[in-house]
Amino acid sequence: MVRALLAAVALALLASPAPAQDAAAFDAWLARYRSEAEARGIPPAWQERALADVRFTPRVIALDRAQPDDSGRRNVFADYLARRLTAARIAEGQRMLARWEAAARAAEQAHGVPAAILLGIWGMESDFGRFTGSFDVLSALATLAFDGRRADLFTRELDAAIRMVGEGRASAAEMRGSWAGAMGQPQFLPSSYLAHAVDGDGDGRADIWTSVPDTLASIANYLKAAGWQAAVPWGLEVRVPAGFDRARVANPDVPTSCVRPLSRHSRPLAAGEWRALGFAPAAGGRWPADDVPMTLVEPDGPEGAAYLTTASYRALLAYNCSNFYALSVALLADAVAR
Repeated sequence: MVRALLAAVALALLASPAPAQDAAAFDAWLARYRSEAEARGIPPAWQERALADVRFTPRVIALDRAQPDDSGRRNVFADYLARRLTAARIAEGQRMLARWEAAARAAEQAHGVPAAILLGIWGMESDFGRFTGSFDVLSALATLAFDGRRADLFTRELDAAIRMVGEGRASAAEMRGSWAGAMGQPQFLPSSYLAHAVDGDGDGRADIWTSVPDTLASIANYLKAAGWQAAVPWGLEVRVPAGFDRARVANPDVPTSCVRPLSRHSRPLAAGEWRALGFAPAAGGRWPADDVPMTLVEPDGPEGAAYLTTASYRALLAYNCSNFYALSVALLADAVAR
């Protein structure tokens, strides 16, 4: 009964129109934003082109409020992986790799990121381009910046989105994506687009909405900038030796970025050291070179699967700061490559 009532309330929030006072407050905020954006170097002409049809969108606020919190409820990686790493997705990834192999290999050659990893990101982000979002990104970003919960982040992203339109990289009508402002097949935020989107098909434009070569090249460029190391794989699933004392490899250093996911990692040891401790590949995995630093992560604790991960894995965390996400991308890539 309670769950049904809560679900009904959530649906009502998603469907309800904006209260008049919220829309009026948004209009006043938008006028202030325009003035402040001009002071930050964003020309009024760009703003007119990008913001002409921007509207307050209550559904964006409701979706932002409905995100999972840190309430203490345990999330299980094995359950998450079963939902994300399906036989159908693996088969589609293999089909897409065969279809777009030339573009994927070209991106791999240019940026040093394996083609299968690019397919892993593409598959997890938008199901190989099938689901890219239908929200007006400019309205979504403006609504989130106005809301104030993460005002600095979304104000920067709105600035970047206006710059995209002003510089002719995309029209306002093309700026469609998720409620949080992620766009196109790789689900880039506008700042990521400006920093990392590249032309992969040679037409002179970085089109992450309709061009697969541009999508794959842009993902590769992002991961390279995030620290992917050419010729260093992400890692592998391992069997932990019986009775292993995890306190021996506890990391005394507190991470300064992506804090919660990286706090679950051990201190780094060279691959050869892990082998000497009795760790062995599971599920057909292969060791990298003995001198490659690796960290142990067990997303479901000692009773679940265990993985040794490299610096290249950290690049996946830069794309989305979640061990669940990064491991699902890596394991999808491995399955596609097989």
